Amino acid sequence: GCNPAVGGSAAGRAGRSRLMYAVRRWSVRHARGLQAFYNAFEWVLVTLHPLWKRIGYERLEKPVAAVERVTKGFLFDCQMCGQCALSSTGMSCSMNCPKNLRNGPCGGVRSNGNCEVKPEMRCVWVEAFEGSERMVGGDKAIRVVQIAVDRRLEGRSSWLKVAREKGTAVEAALEKL
Repeated sequence: GCNPAVGGSAAGRAGRSRLMYAVRRWSVRHARGLQAFYNAFEWVLVTLHPLWKRIGYERLEKPVAAVERVTKGFLFDCQMCGQCALSSTGMSCSMNCPKNLRNGPCGGVRSNGNCEVKPEMRCVWVEAFEGSERMVGGDKAIRVVQIAVDRRLEGRSSWLKVAREKGTAVEAALEKL
């Protein structure tokens, strides 16, 4: 039976895991379309920066992070590190690497492209390179060195972080005019 206290039956968890993995692979195969969608979404987020600022970014954090967790969790098996690099990693969440490597494969990639730690799983970085080849500018973006994960940001919204940073930059540029 299904015991919600332990996350359901083993068969149910395995089925969800397979579905999550399949959707993750789909997202990499459709990286260009997801990139175009995200670029439009980001524009909306940044455009709404004055509203977010008025409401208060801290006040928005929990509800926006909850929506982000569900959305990106479904599409990318997002681990909510708070420093999303999907745009630089071919829509493959690097935090799904069992070693949490943010800047490329560990060197233990199997000859079939699978992970050395989880042999049933494609290497996150093999996926990242394949996805980046599909994206506009992806060949350059994947070569950008990612800073180490700031564990204090785990669970926080990277969407709000981007809106705040880019919105503040736009405000500063407009003030100089």
